[in-house]
Amino acid sequence: MEIHRICGNKVRLYRRRDGGAWHCSTFLKGREWRRTTKEKSLGRAKDVAEDWFLELTARDRYGELRTGKSFAEAAQTFAAEYEAITRGRRSPKWVQGHKDRLRLHLLPYFGSKFLAEITSGAAQGYRVQRMTRPEEVPEERWKPPARNTIHNEIVTLSMVLKRAQRHGWVETVPDLSDPYRRESKVEHRPWFTPNEYRQLYRATRANANNPKNTRYRWHAEQLHDFVLFMANTGLRPDEAKNLKYRDVTIVVDEWSGKRILEIEVRGKRGVGYAKSMPGAVRPFERMCARNTPQPTDRLFSNEFKKMFNTLLAENGLKFDRNGKARTAYSLRHSYICFRLLEGADIYQVAKNCRTSVEMIERHYAAHLKDMIDTSLVNVMRPKKPKPPIAEEPASDA
Repeated sequence: MEIHRICGNKVRLYRRRDGGAWHCSTFLKGREWRRTTKEKSLGRAKDVAEDWFLELTARDRYGELRTGKSFAEAAQTFAAEYEAITRGRRSPKWVQGHKDRLRLHLLPYFGSKFLAEITSGAAQGYRVQRMTRPEEVPEERWKPPARNTIHNEIVTLSMVLKRAQRHGWVETVPDLSDPYRRESKVEHRPWFTPNEYRQLYRATRANANNPKNTRYRWHAEQLHDFVLFMANTGLRPDEAKNLKYRDVTIVVDEWSGKRILEIEVRGKRGVGYAKSMPGAVRPFERMCARNTPQPTDRLFSNEFKKMFNTLLAENGLKFDRNGKARTAYSLRHSYICFRLLEGADIYQVAKNCRTSVEMIERHYAAHLKDMIDTSLVNVMRPKKPKPPIAEEPASDA
């Protein structure tokens, strides 16, 4: 490592490799301060480092130099605490998502900052940095992150700051909301209408009976049962992926007298329970006969994404009328819409799907015409009959 000392040995200039950018560091108020000069020329790096050191000493003189816990320390303690507290209530994948957002995006930007330096303006600067194309990445290869991706990163940032507030490291949590965000219109989730769903399962059944390549017959049969299973249970794709044979039990429904599945679900909401429609029983029995599984084996151990998307494209079902792409998640959306169309209680549907009534009303029920009861909407007050007009008496003339 090449090292130079300036400002009376109070500032150290160093770089880790030849041709790299110079960094500077100093010791002030009981801690070490570091930053990059972003300069590869030693002369320009010395000027930047000297200006930085003079700015630090001036801020120290006027009491404006921030001290305390850094964001990196708060993020490290948050990750350990969140994983321990939410164990059994949040899926490991959900917890890992927070860790990945911290490691990949938040720590490189906020890691060296003190918690008191993270303000609403700093959060907005982070949004700008994420939406700006890096100079080293060609324009044709760069794709800006989705709005929901940045929203999740800000949520993680907020959780770290709230944890720091609970421990007394900061007094208040700044407003991290997007100042330019406007309320977007509510759009329905892409689903299969009853006719489209009928077209889909007929296509998967034909593919299972006569696959294009006999090597993939097992995959085609599994895909057909996957479509029927998902559309009759309402599980999320990640919940179905975690499902094991020991989590599914065939029982007789007391209300209908038909056989259904009782499912112990493990997903992003932790452990929950669901009861299927009778149409899920036969696919489950076929999978049991086909795979002769052990209780700890997964129902769907393979991915069907490529085959599923191919069948959707070949049958014109990949996109709905609004241009939204359908995925395996659309089978869950279809299950919810089918239940509502049949007049099921919205609270029971929400409970069985491990979601909220508000979410279903917002994204599903508001877009189903059959949910509108005309007997309650087209109410007309009966009109009072008009009184008869009295005839004028004939004159004597």
